[in-house]
This record gives sequence, structure tokens and C-alpha cells, in this order.
Amino acid sequence: MTTRHQIGDAPRRVPRSHRRALVLRHTLLGPVEGVAEVRLHLADETAPVWRATEAALGLDGAPIPFWAFAWAGGLAIARFLQEHPDEVIGKHVIDFATGSGLCAIVAMRQGAARSTGIDIDPFAEVAVALNARANGVRVGFIGRDVLDEDPPEADVLLAGDTWYEGPLAERVLPWLRRAATNGTRVLVGDPGRRYLPADGLVPLAAYDVRTTTLLEDRAVLRARVFTIVRV
Repeated sequence: MTTRHQIGDAPRRVPRSHRRALVLRHTLLGPVEGVAEVRLHLADETAPVWRATEAALGLDGAPIPFWAFAWAGGLAIARFLQEHPDEVIGKHVIDFATGSGLCAIVAMRQGAARSTGIDIDPFAEVAVALNARANGVRVGFIGRDVLDEDPPEADVLLAGDTWYEGPLAERVLPWLRRAATNGTRVLVGDPGRRYLPADGLVPLAAYDVRTTTLLEDRAVLRARVFTIVRV
């Protein structure tokens, strides 16, 4: 099964300049509703950018271009960080499954010392770079599947929208728990998707976030921010 963190059958290698051109061609730079003073390159439609990435990668059935949209869990984390900058001020932040880079960017704008996004989608790398530049910050990027590795050393690990699919959730949860056990503050954002764990999450905040009906069943979702209990 193809997931956000498993591109599938040997995608074609796309030069960075071509990836950058595709992102710019299929997105518009604009404000993010509910997240003050942040702008992202986002798509207005799903089909054109999805078809373009499939063609560029030489894949049929490539994953949704998650980097082209602001998702509910990430929006909740972004708002939480804006309300609680002490969570990241002066700290090293990792944004797992970063997509557009929204949470990593907000962390930097709230005073993080360093912020790094992780995502295996090669287009996310250029989307994060473009979005970081548009917001006047620097965000690092790791472009590989890290779930079979030890979690990276960091003060804070952000994970938005990672519970929508069973195989991914099964890999993410123990990885995030290891990070918490190592002393990293883990913040999870999710609108109550099917595979969100029932135990081990401590709720911190909840937000009504406006996202796209192109990919969700309604325009406004109730998304929550949790932390993972250290064991």
C-alpha cells in the first residue's frame, strides 16, 4: 500500500530545478487561515498538481501531494505554537512528515534555535525551502524514511496528520514513543482520524481549523494537540 512515507515503485529522479518549477506552477503564495503572519505556497485544486507530480515521478497512483495543502493537524500545532512560544523558544525542533513545512516555519518564527523538516516526498523539499524563504526563516530538511532509525536528537518533535492510515500509524507510534522516552517533547496534531491511538496521548489544546473540502469531508474540523506520555 502506498503511503505518505512510502512513495512506491522506484520514482523517477526529478532535478531540483524541475521540482521547484512544478511547485511554483501549481501553487499560489497566500495567507494561511487561522495562522497569523504566515504565508505558504498552496494549491487551489487537487487534480492538476497531483497529475503533474505523477507525471514528473513517472508513477501511476503516486501519493497525494501533501505539501500542497495545509492539513488540520498541522494547523492545530501551528496555532498551539503561536499561543505557546515557550514550547520552542531557543530549542531544536524536528517536524516529522513536514509537508509544506508549516509547523517547522511557525516554530522558527516563534523563536526556535533550529528547525528541521522530515518528509520522503521529493517535492516537499523544495516546497519547504520556498515557504521558509517566503516567511523569512531557514528550515533544514531530511528527505528519507527515518522510521526504522532512532529518532533524531531534538528538544521538540512535531507530528501532524500521521494517523490516517493503519500501516503508517503502526510505524509512527513506537518511533514517537522512543523519542519521548529519550526526553524529547513530542507534540501530535490530529483531527481525530481513525488510527489515532486511544491511549498514551495527553490532550493539550483543541482548535476549529478551516481546511480544504477538496480533501476533507467538511470545511471546518476540530483538531487537537496532544503530547505523548514519557515511559
